[in-house]
Formats: sequence, C-alpha cells, structure tokens
Amino acid sequence: MTSALSAPVTGALRKPRALKQGSRLGVFAPASPGNADRVRKGILELQVLGFEVQEFRAGPADGFFASAADARYREFSRLANDASLAGMIALRGGYGLNYILQHLQPAELGTAKCLVGFSDLTSLQIFLWQRAGWVTFHGPMVAAGFDAGADVVDGYDRESFLNATQNSRAGWGIDLRGEAMIPGEAEGRILGGCMTLLEATMGTPWEIDTRDAILVLEDRAMKPYQVDRVLMHLKQAGKLEGVRGVVLGEFPDCEPPAGTATVRDVCARILGELNIPAVFGSPVGHTKRPMLTLPLGVRGRLSAKNGGRIEILEAAVVE
Repeated sequence: MTSALSAPVTGALRKPRALKQGSRLGVFAPASPGNADRVRKGILELQVLGFEVQEFRAGPADGFFASAADARYREFSRLANDASLAGMIALRGGYGLNYILQHLQPAELGTAKCLVGFSDLTSLQIFLWQRAGWVTFHGPMVAAGFDAGADVVDGYDRESFLNATQNSRAGWGIDLRGEAMIPGEAEGRILGGCMTLLEATMGTPWEIDTRDAILVLEDRAMKPYQVDRVLMHLKQAGKLEGVRGVVLGEFPDCEPPAGTATVRDVCARILGELNIPAVFGSPVGHTKRPMLTLPLGVRGRLSAKNGGRIEILEAAVVE
C-alpha cells in the first residue's frame, strides 16, 4: 500500500506522456553553460533516437552560469508551458538551478513533461516532486551522456532511457550493475539524486520527504569524510527514518588518502545501522560507465542481491 507520507505536497501524481518516435524535445540550460561541440553531438544523438529537437540557441554566459538568472527562469517557464513539447532535456548540470527555484510557482507549470537530467538538476526534480507531483527522470543530459552516445564510456544506457520514458506499463526492471552492500529486498517510492543537492533542499519550502523511499544517492569529487558528513546530516535530520532501501552511485574522483576509509566504508558503516537493503556502485548520475536512467516518483522494488536490481512497479509515463 502506498503511504500517504510518500506523496508530494499536492497529493496528486502527475505523470508525463510517453515519448514516441517524432516527439518534440526542448533543450534547456538552467545551470552552467555547455561545450558547443558536446551540445551538437548530444542533440544529434537525440535525433538518432527518433526525436525532433527544438532548436537550441546558447545565450551569453553570465560567469559560471549559462545565462542570467532571469533569462534561465524565463526559458524554463517557456518550455514547461509549450504544449508542442513532450519532453525537456537539460543541457548539463554544474551550478545555478537554485536561482530559478526561488521564483518558480507550481501554478505556472503546464502539463507534466518527460524532464531528464542529473547533478544540479536534482534541485529542480525535487522541487517538481514536492511542490507539483511531477514524475521526472534521473538520467543523461545533452552535453553529459547523450553527447558520447549509447552504451559506451561516458555515454548513456539506451535500454533504461527508452524504457523509463516510453514504457507505459509497469513490471520492467533495471540491473543496477553495482554490488549488494547490505543484502535484502524492499519496496518504496524511487526518490533522490545527487547527494549534495538533495541535502541543499533541507530548510527550503521544497525540502525532500524521504519517508517510504528507495533513496538514490550519488555524487562526485567528495572526500570520504565529506560523504560521511552528508550522511550524518541526513541521519540527524531524520531523513533516513522510514527509508526502505538505498541505491548508491560509484562516487568517482572520491579516492581517500592512503590507508583511510573509503566512501564505500563510510556508507556501509552509517547505512548498516538502518538494517535496510543497499546497493553500492551503480552507474547512476556521475559515472564513466553508460549512465542508467531511473524514473523518480514511482514505486519500485529494490533487490540487493549480486549486482542489484530494481523492478519498476508503476509506469512513469502514460499513453
């Protein structure tokens, strides 16, 4: 049974329509600017998949932002309310989405669309879940996954992307390709994303509710003690209470000083006290392996056995 505690504040689940051959996609840059060649390659890959991509024009960069905050807000709002678009693919992450959220109002949003991204996009995905009930997708971006191509190093996993955004039936699964750090099985609502961005929602009006969740946590370039600090913050803030299971990423570029605890050691120690299943080392978010796409906001069954697997118990899209 679905817990009322796991529902968004709106109480309503808003699923996007399934992507199809010929569906129109909008590209938006809500955070940092992208490399022009990588953007071109990413758009080409989306076209290879059979989608029509609305022309993307990069605006003048504003420091480490893709453009000024008001321009990024207006562009997101325009695409979100464009009825001709079936999906919105983020250009890349980096930093800057928090500037958009302080102005965004749920009443301004149009019909839910397939919104795909990771890293800094976690902020937007949590906002859309908590404030508007949107089901979104933790997956590749134009210049961070799609640009490299399907099923290759630094690219994306084609099967999970197409299943997540096109399969309007439940009952399919994703091999997590990690390791069962804490064996077991659990059901819950798939939520989460980039660890530090999830932590940054705390204290905001869109603070994530993690109860009844299969919680996805991934990041990059963090020292093990920094991962420890975030996990302890989540624990002490009550964000690990009621979590049913955990899917952890690879945490690249997080090597410890010689002879000290690794990120895996930290996760095993803190999460082991919860007695819930956990899979470590899945290629979700920041990874060199083909990046998996996970639907966020739907219920799943996590099996922490061997490399781990998550069964999607509720379709993320509708016909």
